[in-house]
Amino acid sequence: MAADDPKTLVSTGWLAQHLKDPDLRILDASWYLPEAARDPKAEYAAAHIPGARFFDIDEIADLRSDLPHMAPPVEKFMSRMRAMGVGDGHQVVVYDGAGLMSAARVWWTFKLMGHDDVAVLDGGFPKWQAEGRPVEDMAPMVRDRHMTVRRQNHLVRDVTQVSAAAKLRDVEILDARSAPRFRGEAPEPREGLRSGHIPGSRNVPFRTLLEEDGTMKTAEDLRAAFAAAGVDLDRPAITTCGSGVTAAILNLALERLGKTDHSLYDGSWAEWGAFPTLPIATGDD
Repeated sequence: MAADDPKTLVSTGWLAQHLKDPDLRILDASWYLPEAARDPKAEYAAAHIPGARFFDIDEIADLRSDLPHMAPPVEKFMSRMRAMGVGDGHQVVVYDGAGLMSAARVWWTFKLMGHDDVAVLDGGFPKWQAEGRPVEDMAPMVRDRHMTVRRQNHLVRDVTQVSAAAKLRDVEILDARSAPRFRGEAPEPREGLRSGHIPGSRNVPFRTLLEEDGTMKTAEDLRAAFAAAGVDLDRPAITTCGSGVTAAILNLALERLGKTDHSLYDGSWAEWGAFPTLPIATGDD
């Protein structure tokens, strides 16, 4: 378990200690692929950490795009956060029902919107429950709170920028998908996508950055995991995955290591794999 840092990652013990802080806001950002056969909204309604609001990754998104859960427009993010009572001066803690998966995506979204006081709950709801900590089944009462947003465009990359990076090889492109999907040996969960990876990218499956209990590895072990994948941490990095969710776990890990020159390819393989004109590689190349 990593050390507590309210700008990246906090433990269940830290959250329990601060649970009644007036300026703490907790978000349940649970999200699953269809094959998981889990309903995050229903699970939230049944039990969640006291005071938690539900953050719907698929709805608080740019619905004008055909791609799944793309980063929301600034105005929409501000509107949704105000309705949830989340705003300026709040310390936000995000968790999910998988341990540490989709919460990192919401952490990155807040960073993209210029809100730095946000952390992921290490080990998420499974660890919280396993420790016998309190839960409730009622949504909290909320009051509007204004949120000032200053979008940090350097934290996100589009397909044109990633294509240029793949050609120039001046940036490390880090793919968080499983090794079989990266190598093109396993089909993509979304229909109509080619199999393989962005040429020149490195495979860093997000699970290699986590302990068995869903907590993030120590800084020393994170460095070892990136090194094992052939990643040069002295170079800028762009993360990617299937649809921009688990890629954010890599961003969170890089931030834990004090690395700040990293961004996320929002379209990820849902976009790259759908365009027949974009090059793909297979195997370990």
